[in-house]
Amino acid sequence: MGNQLNRTAYCGEFRACDAGKTVHVYGWVQRRRPLGGLIFITLRDRSGILQLTFDENENKELFEQAYNLRSEDVITATGTVRMRSEETRNPKMDTGDVEVLVTELKVLGKSETPPFEIVENSKANEELRLKHRYLDLRRPDLQKNILFRHRVTKITRDYFDENGFIEIETPMLIRSTPEGARDFLVPSRIHPGEFYALPQSPQLYKQLSMVAGFDRYMQIARCFRDEDLRADRQPEFTQIDLEMSFVEVEDVLAIGEGFIKRVFKDALNVDIPMPLPRMTYKEAMERYGSDKPDVRFGMEIIDLTETVKDSGFAVFSGVIAGGGSVRALVAEDAVSTLTRKEIDKLVEFVKGVGGKGLAWIRMTDDGMASSFAKFMTEEEMNAILAKTGAKKGDVVLIVADTNNTKALSCCGSLRNHLAKKLNLKLEGYKFLWIVEFPFFEYDEESGTWLAMHHPFTSPLDECLDYLESDKGNVRAKCYDLVLNGIELASGSIRITDPELQNRMFRLLGLSDEEAHEKFGYLTDAFRYGAPPHGGMGLGLDRLVMQMLGCESLRDVVAYPKVQNASELMTDCPAPVDEDQLKILHIATLAEEEK
Repeated sequence: MGNQLNRTAYCGEFRACDAGKTVHVYGWVQRRRPLGGLIFITLRDRSGILQLTFDENENKELFEQAYNLRSEDVITATGTVRMRSEETRNPKMDTGDVEVLVTELKVLGKSETPPFEIVENSKANEELRLKHRYLDLRRPDLQKNILFRHRVTKITRDYFDENGFIEIETPMLIRSTPEGARDFLVPSRIHPGEFYALPQSPQLYKQLSMVAGFDRYMQIARCFRDEDLRADRQPEFTQIDLEMSFVEVEDVLAIGEGFIKRVFKDALNVDIPMPLPRMTYKEAMERYGSDKPDVRFGMEIIDLTETVKDSGFAVFSGVIAGGGSVRALVAEDAVSTLTRKEIDKLVEFVKGVGGKGLAWIRMTDDGMASSFAKFMTEEEMNAILAKTGAKKGDVVLIVADTNNTKALSCCGSLRNHLAKKLNLKLEGYKFLWIVEFPFFEYDEESGTWLAMHHPFTSPLDECLDYLESDKGNVRAKCYDLVLNGIELASGSIRITDPELQNRMFRLLGLSDEEAHEKFGYLTDAFRYGAPPHGGMGLGLDRLVMQMLGCESLRDVVAYPKVQNASELMTDCPAPVDEDQLKILHIATLAEEEK
């Protein structure tokens, strides 16, 4: 048959200009379709599909061989490209103008009947598909996603290389450091009772690379966090990580914007308008109740605190007297969808996200119906309608809480929930920089102040005078990039002054001894001439997911984990032999309980 490895082209690449050529093709049998003295085989590879034709009159033995082919058999074929007749051309196929009249065929691998059909947009059970992920990945839609991800990664490396960044690999076995999530720990055989951690990010190493003088670092970095999963989160993920010396916030944002413009143009031919809009953390929370707002729709939060502070409704007036606030959302033209029964469900939803309840007004054809109107005067109700701008057909939903942050976050969660319930048309790519995050956040459980980002984030210069006296108002040189309500990137300008760094550690409750034990190798490095620097990490998985409009990271990750952090295909995590544990000086609680 000639050179079996001499593939002429991928299946999806043949066009009318190839007519008359003798070609060698490889792939999987998608479908076998007999039609009298002809058999048509749809051959599939990663590029697409191609029709192979077998003619009984041309070669009966070859015809019979083709008749025995089954779906997912691996074959190679040699033949001549020819134009299809006008009536048999398929405009839905990229290769629909041509076919290959096969003259030689070889079966390279037989397939049993697969547990599900290998087709786009498979309706097969996801657990079954993930158990056989190697088959699931043959589906054209998933293959397109993985190939698109490869394209984005290539563009990423090209962009940062062109802008002077050096790709530096950082270690996968590192010292455990507190970064907000639980570490995955790796026991050491050589050092009994001691552990490595898998990196939650390359944060400390990339900062040390700045001290080392590399000036501009980037890495397509694997990161690990032992946290609960959801649609946009995996325990292991890929981050486009970067750090820059001699920069301030504007420099880092400019590089980030340049990357977004480049990757969307090159990968999707979409022009993203620049510069990207910005909003402070405070404004985002006040308007949307979230530090990652989806601004593809309005429904902004309305502050009713002044409007109802003296009202007769004790829930409102009591909350305000306790230092809280009353906030509202207006669901326009939603009165037919948000029935009393549906609003009862919304009440339970708000309680489920930490709220105390939900007051409401429905503007029906018969007039105003409300859960609290009997406690209010007509003037007070009209003042609420005037403030919210509610009209006939609208529904006003009101949250009150003595904790202002909780009132806003409940409204933010409710806002997103309503967008789905009301089937709001959400299209396009809406980016937003969120800037000036608080440096500290108060943890009610422990009664302590924690770093909202990480302890190496630099506070704004104007906040240095009240670091100790007014922690709640300290803002940071910190920024997040948000796309359609999903956090894509997070970063900051770092602290490089050892004295300021030690001051921040003390404010976070770390003694000098504790800080040195945990981070001494970084702060010691700063004593030897550290350049000012900053950077960010941008989630590659999330970026690709958003660019393709996928619902889950599992659609853009080749071998993902499921909700309980297991991988169904290899059935991991799994027990290991006792001998392995002994070598590592480990005994499990499960073993002790036997």
